[in-house]
Amino acid sequence: MKNARLEEFRQVAYKYLGRAKDATFELTDAILLTRNVYSLADLSLSPVFRRSFAKHL
Repeated sequence: MKNARLEEFRQVAYKYLGRAKDATFELTDAILLTRNVYSLADLSLSPVFRRSFAKHL
């Protein structure tokens, strides 16, 4: 029951995000699941945040 409510919440929240909704959602997951974060750069190292911009350079 709790998992179904959480999944429903995530789907509704996802609809309200802007153009970068995938990256924003992953960033939110990284914030919630990473214990010690000192900067946004630290969040990019989280395994939950799968985005990589280095390959586009």
